[in-house]
Amino acid sequence: MSLRLSFYGGAGKVTGSNFLVEGNRGKILVDCGLEQGNDFVMSGMYGPFPYDVHTINALVVTHAHLDHIGRIPKLVRDGFRGKIFMTSPTRDLAELILHDSIVILAGEASHRGIEPLYEEQDAVKAFSLVETLEYHTEREVVPGMSVYLRNTGHILGSASVRIKNTEGVAIALTGDIGNSPSPFLPDWEPIPDADALVIESTYGDRVHPPQQRRVKRLREVLKRAISRGGTILIPAFSLERTQLMLYELSNFFSDGSLPNIPVFLDSSLAIHITAVYEKWGPSYFKPEAEDEMKREGSIFEFPFLMKTLSREESVTIEKTPNPKIIIAGAGMSHGGRIGHWETRYLSDPSSTLIMVGYQAPGTLGRHIVDGASLVRINGNKIKIKATIEKLGGWSAHADLDGLLTFTEAAFAEKRSKAIFTALGEPATERFLAQRIHNYLGIRAIVPEYGQTWEITKNSVTRTLT
Repeated sequence: MSLRLSFYGGAGKVTGSNFLVEGNRGKILVDCGLEQGNDFVMSGMYGPFPYDVHTINALVVTHAHLDHIGRIPKLVRDGFRGKIFMTSPTRDLAELILHDSIVILAGEASHRGIEPLYEEQDAVKAFSLVETLEYHTEREVVPGMSVYLRNTGHILGSASVRIKNTEGVAIALTGDIGNSPSPFLPDWEPIPDADALVIESTYGDRVHPPQQRRVKRLREVLKRAISRGGTILIPAFSLERTQLMLYELSNFFSDGSLPNIPVFLDSSLAIHITAVYEKWGPSYFKPEAEDEMKREGSIFEFPFLMKTLSREESVTIEKTPNPKIIIAGAGMSHGGRIGHWETRYLSDPSSTLIMVGYQAPGTLGRHIVDGASLVRINGNKIKIKATIEKLGGWSAHADLDGLLTFTEAAFAEKRSKAIFTALGEPATERFLAQRIHNYLGIRAIVPEYGQTWEITKNSVTRTLT
């Protein structure tokens, strides 16, 4: 008996995670995400799904990033009525992320004169189908197919998904793998029990700077930026990157590395997400971080951190004298409140823009880090005179070395027959696959969109459809 694996997102692209696993008696989707960094009007977002939604029995979610959950309400709107499985923190985070996306997508749809991708009632219906599933619990989610989750250390509640049929044939999908060790999340867990493995490859062609060096460089960049006397902008993903920045800033201020200056968290989404981290931290953080939370009450708070929930509150930021730090979304400068502050401060030579995340092709953030001297933000032409700092190593994704280590651990028992490199740019997927083959002697496959592969205990073969 076999399992069939189809790639309907995340093949040749970093975002839009969407994989279908089929057994003889059921079908399981893994993730149902948005493609990001491209035009909103595209068949991959607004068009029909490439499979019959009504025949899908279950959806398993690896984590709460929008590129892994962003089309779930559309899936429900189009007729999905199965169960949706995710960890408890992922549920809380996903509700926040999807609610935020509804507002953004509605505004985009109105601007373009089209129907929204989905609406609030679709998200409400989707969460009525959710059942939480914790790590290390085998659960039959459709007849003859069980699911087992392991921590990937990527963001709070993130999980790899191992799907197994009654004959013992197993496929595992990593979702995104963390850049372990994290200051507060547990390290990723290996997957030794799969016949085929789908691995992410976002940073599969490069190595992050050592983590000790990244903290040192952040401190140095902030010191220089503060000495300029201007505004410091940090576009940060509301989920995980913001919490990392708050954690490090708290440490810098408490040990005297930086002078005490105002820090604004200007994102209602990031504020609410940080509260979820505080809620689940005692159960889902690594032991050292749990102990730190017990001692200090919070690992993200400090006395001169100001949280501006509303746009009305954020107006006061401009009235605050420099130097000051503004952390706001979106992380790729493609939405959220950061656009307002970039419009205001990018043309100021005393200001500094610090990029601490991956910038997808086509986003404003990518144009800026690629050296653009003039950008357009919300219809305004802005000359870039501010200092632009691109800091590596802050990604929540494993780098090339981390991915090779993860792969080696997964294949230690020599059960797996092949590994698929996905969730990366095409050249990166190919590079990682070649490295896996050359260094580990493992069959590595770069899948294409729409391909289906048949997995047995003895083979991994392409199915021609």
